[in-house]
Amino acid sequence: MAQVSVDALERARRLRLMVFDVDGVLTDGRLWYGSQGEELKAFHVRDGQGLKLLADCGIAAALLTGRRSRALAVRAAELGLRHVLQGVEDKRSAFERLLAQLGLEPAAAGYMGDDLPDLPVLGHCGFACAPPGAHELALRRAHYVADAPAGAGAAREVCEYVLVAQGRLEDALARYLA
Repeated sequence: MAQVSVDALERARRLRLMVFDVDGVLTDGRLWYGSQGEELKAFHVRDGQGLKLLADCGIAAALLTGRRSRALAVRAAELGLRHVLQGVEDKRSAFERLLAQLGLEPAAAGYMGDDLPDLPVLGHCGFACAPPGAHELALRRAHYVADAPAGAGAAREVCEYVLVAQGRLEDALARYLA
């Protein structure tokens, strides 16, 4: 069962934005290179569907990563994500700029990260999340630690938790159950 802080549900209830790191969150964290040096990434379709469910319910989803990847740009476009921040060294500053652009306070934004560069955002957002294999310092800051592994449903699990907290999951799934 997921590790959940006593105030996680209330924190998730306030969200208007959920931001995800990529490597180690939306992927399993391994870096794959083709014979020509091209970077390859594997994304789980269920994680992508989770991000789409959030958007369908009026909760913006964003990606914030330290690396640059054409594969990520393609996947983000497929999902219709409007906020994709790649090649970011200072994730907290980029997170704060995104909040300002959207007119949000940190309490209205969540972040899912797994490693040291994510710590400043995990400590600043309203709802901090991590996959189970995250660095110990990320796990300590998390209000929600998923059961599913990174790159294999952890992000989807967080998306559904947010929708449950806001009483929107049933509505989000209704069109699939008709």
